[in-house]
Amino acid sequence: MTPESTDLPLEPSLATILAYSRKQAMDWSLVLVSQGIETTLEKEPMTRAWMLRVPCDDHPKALAAIHQYRLENRGWNWRGNVPGSDLRLNPLVLIWCVALGSWHYLASTKWALLMSAGRMDSNLVSQGQWWRLFTAVTLHADLGHLMANLTFGLLMLGFAMGRFGTGPALLATLCAGALGNVVGLVLYPNAYMGVGASGMVMGAVGVLGLHSLVVWRENDKAWRYVVSGVLAVFFIFILVGLDPNSDILAHLGGFLSGALFGALLSLLPRKLLDSNLFQGSTMVVFLGFLTMVWMMALRGS
Repeated sequence: MTPESTDLPLEPSLATILAYSRKQAMDWSLVLVSQGIETTLEKEPMTRAWMLRVPCDDHPKALAAIHQYRLENRGWNWRGNVPGSDLRLNPLVLIWCVALGSWHYLASTKWALLMSAGRMDSNLVSQGQWWRLFTAVTLHADLGHLMANLTFGLLMLGFAMGRFGTGPALLATLCAGALGNVVGLVLYPNAYMGVGASGMVMGAVGVLGLHSLVVWRENDKAWRYVVSGVLAVFFIFILVGLDPNSDILAHLGGFLSGALFGALLSLLPRKLLDSNLFQGSTMVVFLGFLTMVWMMALRGS
């Protein structure tokens, strides 16, 4: 809004600059104070318009200062709530933690067959046992490995579930973990074996990185929110995902795949994403697919 002046100052020594909201008047008053211009902020009782009263001698200088302020801030006038800016930890992630812990207990004690039947084995996957790309995500080498993934996954997957819902987040991150194993399968020069949900957890990190992409579609001035989110998860990935003692290629593949899934989910219509049908169907697909790949793993062992 362009500042307007009135020819009817309330006092002979003061001029009035009209603003169009209380916030605008307060912003302008700070600008004028920073320029050494004495300013009084008032509300006109009849019209209830906000106005700044300045000495008449400083009136031209005040208008020039406000005009320059508006020019310098022209590109930053977008205001709005970023979808997911109120991210909350979905408590249902605790069920995922308990399920992984229970599966590890079975695989390491009572059902040792689970480890040999479900771990990532590049030779066997190349021979057609593709389900190992998924089943390996649910297995862990030891208790320390499990606790590391549960601790970090509790936060990252919990927030991803809070943003997109339980079913979509679990399905997206499971697929991201499997794609991380695909990257290792393609790029590792030698045969290898591996287990762990770290690719899935890195997928959750990637999902969170682009969760606000929808804002860019709605307003092109919101790019900084998207960029800041991408940079944040990128540094998290560097901090956690590049441990030289871990499967870095699986982490990288999971992270990049998760970012892709996060972008796709964020571009879905909010009405669809929040619908019980969509949430329920993705949860059914997740549970059904996980059951299917494990049945294939046990049948083929």
